[in-house]
Amino acid sequence: MSEIVHVRTPADLPLAATETPVPPPTAAITGDPAPHPRRHAVFGVVSLALLMFSLDQTSVSTALTTLGADLGAGLAWTSWTVTACAVGQILALPLGGRLADQFGRRRVFLVAIAAFALFSGLSALTTDIGQLIACRFVQGLAGGVMLPAANGLVAYHYGRERDRALALFTSVFPIGAIVGPIVGGLILTAWSWHGIFLVNVPIGIALLVVGSLVLTEPPRNRPERVDLRGIALLMTTLVSGMLAITMIGSLGSGVGAVVVLVVAAAVSAVGGWGFVRHARSHADAVVPMRLLAGRGLGIMNITNVLFGAAIIGFSALLPLYAQTRYALLPLAAGVLLTARAVGTIASSGVAVALLRRTGHRPLLLVGLGLIVSGLVVSAVPPAGVSPALWLSFGAGLCGLGMGLAGPAANNAGMHLVADDVTAVSGLRIMFRQVGGIAAISLTTAALSASTSPGLTGGIAFAVLAVLLTAAAIGAARIPNHRGRW
Repeated sequence: MSEIVHVRTPADLPLAATETPVPPPTAAITGDPAPHPRRHAVFGVVSLALLMFSLDQTSVSTALTTLGADLGAGLAWTSWTVTACAVGQILALPLGGRLADQFGRRRVFLVAIAAFALFSGLSALTTDIGQLIACRFVQGLAGGVMLPAANGLVAYHYGRERDRALALFTSVFPIGAIVGPIVGGLILTAWSWHGIFLVNVPIGIALLVVGSLVLTEPPRNRPERVDLRGIALLMTTLVSGMLAITMIGSLGSGVGAVVVLVVAAAVSAVGGWGFVRHARSHADAVVPMRLLAGRGLGIMNITNVLFGAAIIGFSALLPLYAQTRYALLPLAAGVLLTARAVGTIASSGVAVALLRRTGHRPLLLVGLGLIVSGLVVSAVPPAGVSPALWLSFGAGLCGLGMGLAGPAANNAGMHLVADDVTAVSGLRIMFRQVGGIAAISLTTAALSASTSPGLTGGIAFAVLAVLLTAAAIGAARIPNHRGRW
């Protein structure tokens, strides 16, 4: 298919009251299919799978102290039950989309659900922290493979209605972020940490049964060949890069940490160079170059890195910042995240309703502007109100912006390459996760070296606001689209 050149057309101009949105050129050429009769059942299955993964990630964090006491491990090791899952997810995300295109989205989705449920059960049966960390890593791999396949299934079953359906996914993870710690606390109170993992087993079995009945396998247009060299280069780049980022927070522990950081950074740089060369030259690369830098995707990938730094980094660092700068109690500091999550859920519904009328670009820019405003509010001292109220206001602004920008960013990337929805979905989530890990590691390192951690945290929020502003300026150049796909 020849490349479509985006020019300013009447579809980019404001709609009059009597005008009808114009379909995009790709719809006229390829003919978007009608929605599948079972699309709502498919959406329910996929949403429950995403919610299960989100709940698992957030509920486990409530059991770290209990895990340490029961398995005889310190906090440094028990925290890896969360980190290992995140690392596995990041490694699998760029591969999940390609595997789904090669071997079938339905098949990959169901296999990922089965693996996630199986290793959840094995996690509950472990008697050693090393075994648990290994099981959590595989759970992360399964979740990373599942996410892009899930997006691809919804896109196929909803046909020309896929923009709104995919946008609704933005609300699933914030719901898990709110409910997860509560569920984890209830299970720990009434049962034990084993129950946090065991609950995924019956849910996974139910998803397998229902999914095998309602999911339809979308047609495949990829050769069934696996780019082993590309996968090896990508794995090397990501693993060494994440190790280097993580080691930044350990620089004060001695020369050994510096050596590991330098070696990991060098390996990541060489691996990245080799991966880019491979993506440019290999006809069937696991991540083609066109998905990294072509047709506006370079701008969107950078935006997703910074967006991930905001949504993941801000959420992880805000309670710590509230305690170190304003001496808020842990419970009060944790409640601040509720304001962010509520704002995200509320505005994501608005984004879904407006997406076709305004297009994704205005919602993305307004959302990024609200996030920048929330970061600035959080960074500066309270203006005549209590710190808790002031930070809640900042967190709420960030949440509103995330709810608007999330669905818009999702649709922007997928509209640029409508034939690669699954692959773009995996890369988008990967870039956001990498941005979140980088933000947390760099900020934590700065806080550890600072004599005034509270002020340093405020400066970190301000720097992130500046970077997001630059990303918004770049995102203003991406083509807009309104109406149905």
